[in-house]
This record gives sequence, structure tokens and C-alpha cells, in this order.
Amino acid sequence: MDNKSFNLVTEPWLKVIELDTDRERMVSLVDLFENAQDYRQLAGEMRSQDLAILRFLLAILTTVYSRFDAAGEVYPWLRESAESPQTFEIDQDEFSQDASQEDLLETWQRLYKAGKFSKVVTSYLKEYADRFDFFGQRPFYQVTTEDYDALVPKNKSVAAGKGQVLVKQLNRRVSESANSPAIFAPKSGEVKNEMSLDELVRWLITYQNFTGVTDKTKVETEEKFSNSAGWIYRINPVFAKGNSLFETLLLNLILVDKRDDSGDYILQKPVWEYQSIRAYIDQRKKQVLPTNISELYTAWSRIIHIEWDETGQPTLFSAGIPMFGYDNALIEPMTTWRRDKKTNDYRPAAKGLRSLGIAMWRNFGQYVKVREADDIHEPGLVVWLRLLKSQHLIAHDKPLLLNSAVLISDGNATSQSPAAEVVDDMQMQADVLFDSEIADYWPMRIEDVIELTQTVGTDYYHFASDIGKIRNLDVRLFAGGMSAKFYERLNEPFKEWLEGLTGQDDRDAKINLWKTQLKEIVTMATDDVMQASSPRDIKGIPGERGPLNIFTAKNHLVYNVRVHLNL
Repeated sequence: MDNKSFNLVTEPWLKVIELDTDRERMVSLVDLFENAQDYRQLAGEMRSQDLAILRFLLAILTTVYSRFDAAGEVYPWLRESAESPQTFEIDQDEFSQDASQEDLLETWQRLYKAGKFSKVVTSYLKEYADRFDFFGQRPFYQVTTEDYDALVPKNKSVAAGKGQVLVKQLNRRVSESANSPAIFAPKSGEVKNEMSLDELVRWLITYQNFTGVTDKTKVETEEKFSNSAGWIYRINPVFAKGNSLFETLLLNLILVDKRDDSGDYILQKPVWEYQSIRAYIDQRKKQVLPTNISELYTAWSRIIHIEWDETGQPTLFSAGIPMFGYDNALIEPMTTWRRDKKTNDYRPAAKGLRSLGIAMWRNFGQYVKVREADDIHEPGLVVWLRLLKSQHLIAHDKPLLLNSAVLISDGNATSQSPAAEVVDDMQMQADVLFDSEIADYWPMRIEDVIELTQTVGTDYYHFASDIGKIRNLDVRLFAGGMSAKFYERLNEPFKEWLEGLTGQDDRDAKINLWKTQLKEIVTMATDDVMQASSPRDIKGIPGERGPLNIFTAKNHLVYNVRVHLNL
């Protein structure tokens, strides 16, 4: 593969959907940023892959627009560094927090009004083009043989042939190791190890974000460490989705960090801007949480070296890197948080197999602070969208679609292989999500409705438990299954109710509308059970409060729902 080049700046490798035709096409980085307004969305092999690619693209945009305004001019409070070309430092004589935030928000507004990204993004990519060549002297998202051998123990060198990762393991739709065949994979046999070059690039970025822990090779460090899973693997992702790829990128382009008022301005430093790979690994060995979003979005979990044979087939070598911790990693804007009761630290509210079927709306209070006294930390993305709304940079009636794409591991401590992918969303107007009506605050009313809805869900669970008892089944398993189907019936109607809310609504009228619809859904779900009843259901069994049959179970449910809904 000598003298071969595949530069991501100019070569097509990103899959997108055209806005007007809904056709899929392959584009380069330059094409994507110059025409993002003409594409509907990314269209990779998995939604989780699209999320990893989205964060990679945002790292580029955050780096560029934290240095240059929409016209391509360097901000007056920055100056080029004398230490190295193409880098910047803060001019303390010119810098002030208020002025910098005003300039950054003005850049965002000008881009939003223009409806497209400016030429400065293309200029930046061309300046760093050598860092985006998949076969370059410093190959993209890879390390050379020399660097790999210098960073791992001698007995793990490339020549030793250890630490190999199969192509089919890189593919998160297959994730097959040499020892555990993936029976239900979308590919079979040797085809699992086949991959086009553009697909290999996409999966390489994805793998760094969603790595399992089956590999044993690590870089050499003074202190021992365990190989960590990829960073996004252990968060509960949330991002905004726009009407076009341009709008999606712009809504998620966080140029002002409102987590604190320290007055500090943090310079961006994605992984490709490090002077060398070894300098980056030296920094990672310190296990220090990145202070800038671009570095976080491009954080590696492994050093990967690719050897190519004469037929063009790749052999991958992988070694783990020390990962920084998740505790109080509040620089991560794309996750919900929970407070650890023992340590009092904030940690990502990661989704697991047990919470697989719980829709986003049921955890509404994790996405937006409902009450001032609530002990939650809003996702940084939500804080950013709130700022855009408060600064009148997005319309008060702008529909905001919060999206999630979660790749859930199998929970096995020795593998962390992908077990399921869950994609979800919920949409509200900006005026609803960030309501300013203190006396009748929409988020608080929404949270009350969700609590009421889940109370009715509990009523239905008890009804299902009664049916399970009558049928002499595993009550917990049976009731859990019926409850899951009940919430599946609730999900779309409730999301439609949320989507239809406005800041000018009569809150009580809208809430009563949902309560009426909820009662109808309970009635339909109950009728389905009644129509499938058996003679045993009708005859029933002795219960704690008298005979328990399908009719008495229904009566209990109807009574509880009527009391709780107060209709």
C-alpha cells in the first residue's frame, strides 16, 4: 500500500441522505461542510455510528468557530501562537468573558441566518489535510508501526503478531471475536471480515467511541490500568436533530460553555492537532479529563495500527489507553446525569439492558430541571439550547427535537459487547421546554403528567399481576411483559401530545386532553385482555379480598384509574 492516499478531506467516505430526493450519497468532508444544508442527515450503518461521526464533525466545527468568526477573521481576543504554526493563544490584553461570549454567539447567529457554513471550515481542513489522510505519514486515527512498537511492551510489538483485532470485531453490527461467533449478524462467513475503505473509516471512528474490553494489549504505563470501554458507550446520549444536517450540526455546536462563570476561555485541541501521537498518549497517561469539547469528542480508547497485505486486506493491532474518569465529567454535554448517593458525584445516567424499554419522555426530569430544588444536572446541550432561546437566537416556537442513540453493552465485565441499539426522541417547542411562565411552568406540569401517567401504568401492572396469578404463571415475568406492551401503546400518543404543546396553551385544558386519551388507551388495552380470556380467567381463584377473576381484576383497575385521573 506504499504511496497510496485516501484523504478524508477530499475523498468521499461519509454517507448522507439528500434533502430533496431522499437518496443516499457518499461525500467528502469538504463536500459535507459546503453543502450540509442540502443533506437531511447522516446515513451510516448504525445510528450509533452516526452519533460518533456527528461528534467528530462537531469537533472540527467547534475548533474552527472558536478561533474564527463567520467571516473567517480571527477573534480580536486571540492571536497566533509564536510556539507553533496554526495554533492560537489568548491575548489577555484584549480578552474579556462578556466580549468573547458576545462574539461567539454572533458567529453562531450569522451562520444560522446564512443557512450554511462559511469557507473558513474548508480552509482549516486544507491546512490540516495531512492529518486526515488514512494512509499518510501520520495516518488518520491510527499510529505507525514505529509508534505502536514504542508504546506497547516489546513482546506485544507488531512483529510479534499479538493484540490483533479482526475487521469483523471493528464492525459493531457484528462484533465477533475469534472465540465467540456472532450467529445473528447481518453478514456470514468470511464476508464478515470484508469491508470497503470508506466503511472501514466510519467504523474506525465508531470503534474508538464504542470499544468493548475483549482485547488485552495495553500501552506501557508506570501504574497498571484496565482497558476501558469507549467513552460514549457509558453515557446516555442526547443531541438535537434539525430539519437538515446543517441545522443538526449548528444546534449541537456549543460555542459558549455556561457550566460556570470562572471567566476562563478554553482553547480547543482535537486529537489530530497534537504535535505527535506520543505527545497525545503522554497526556492520556495522566488520565486527566479534557478541558475542551473537541478533545473530548475525538478521544481515543485505543491506539490502532493497520498493516496491509499485498491484496489490500487489513490486519489491525489494538492497544488500550488509560481513560479519564466519568465522575463529575460535566464537560460532556451529550448525556443525562445522576447523583451518586455515596460519593455525591455526578455520573452519566447510562442506559442498560434492564432499562431497555423505558422511553425518553419517562425520564423527562433528567433532561430539563423541573423544580429549582431538584438535585439534577441538565445536559450541557440543553443548557446551550436554553441560552440560544434566551438570547432570541432561535424562535420561541422553534420545534426542538431531542434525540438519543444508545448502544447498550451485554453487561459482561470481560467483553462489553454490543447487545442492543435503542433510538428514541421527544419534541417540544422552545417555549415549552424553556418556559418562562413561572406561575404555571410547563416543565413542572409535564413532569406531573408523566408521574400521573406512570401511576396509571402501575395500576395496569397490578391488573396484569392479577391475571398472572389467575393463570398460575410467573407473575413478575408475565406482568412485566404486559406492562412493556402497555407503555409501547403509550409512547407515540404521549410524544404527539408533547409535540402539540405551546407556550400559549391553557395548561389544564391540555392536561385534561391527555388524561382523557390515557383513559381510552387503558380501556383498549384492558378490552384486548378481556377478549382473549379463557374459562379459567372467568372462573378465577380465591383471592385475599374474595374471588379473583378477570372481571374483579378489571373492576379494581377501572376504580384505580378513575381515582387517579379524577375524571
